[in-house]
Amino acid sequence: MTSQDLNFVFFGTRELAAKVLKRLLNAGYSPSLVVTAPDRKAGRKQEPTSSPVKEVALRHNLPVAQPENPAELLERKELKEAELFVLGAYGNILSKELVELPPKGVLNVHPSLLPKYRGPAPERFTLLKGEKITGVTIILLDDKVDHGPILAKEEFVIPEDMRHEELHAKLGEIGGELLVKTLPLWLEGKIEPKEQDHSKATFTKKITKEDGRIDWNREAEYIARQIRAFHPWPGTYTSWNGKFLKILKVSSPKLNLGDEKKVPGTTFAVDGKIAVHTGEGVLSIEELQLEGGKPMPAKDFLLGHKDFLGTILA
Repeated sequence: MTSQDLNFVFFGTRELAAKVLKRLLNAGYSPSLVVTAPDRKAGRKQEPTSSPVKEVALRHNLPVAQPENPAELLERKELKEAELFVLGAYGNILSKELVELPPKGVLNVHPSLLPKYRGPAPERFTLLKGEKITGVTIILLDDKVDHGPILAKEEFVIPEDMRHEELHAKLGEIGGELLVKTLPLWLEGKIEPKEQDHSKATFTKKITKEDGRIDWNREAEYIARQIRAFHPWPGTYTSWNGKFLKILKVSSPKLNLGDEKKVPGTTFAVDGKIAVHTGEGVLSIEELQLEGGKPMPAKDFLLGHKDFLGTILA
């Protein structure tokens, strides 16, 4: 079966899925229907905003469906006639009826090395836990979350300073390449699905705004990982003078503070920059944003907020 002969439906919403869809199209695989999330209000003006996947679909004149619940599509001709579904970073769980609909199954592009980090936020938890290696797994979807047998897997070594949105995009590129390699082998019956070791499964949860709040009693290393994992959303933040203060970028300065112990959250100066005591170690703030203001380097921030040093962030 050639790429042009395959009748399939694509499910996806976020940037990872958009990169997978673009790679499929470049390889000659064109879905009969693209299913993505409804437009959502975003930004200060709260204007309706299309998903990255919808934008790709429209640029290629592909038909698009945006149901609140994908089960609404069960009677659509495109789904009934599809041989295969492809899913990646969609944001909705497919019902058992949908999963069982295509004869060649549902291939899910998942941005972790399953069975680790099942669930809705694998890249964020990969960074938060300090993993050095992650990757992409293509599984045959079943009726449990990220539980199905493995068809293909590829590893990726995470650069030390990589943040969430960069990792998300990179894994989309890897996932697209891996899917294009895997599809013909799967369709020709040359892949034997391998059951996951469910005893080693770990799980993630949906991220909320509150997950971004910094607890300065935690160790510096954890807070640095938190900032990378939650950039740009929900962001990592603290409060100062009754206002939210986003911490956008940090580093760990090489300091010898001896036995000096300060209240976690206490700010001080290091080489003209802002440093903060934590429960264990010190962080140097390189970029931050005060509520109502713009992101700025620490040196520039101090020029307008000379009373910042010596205070305690909460």
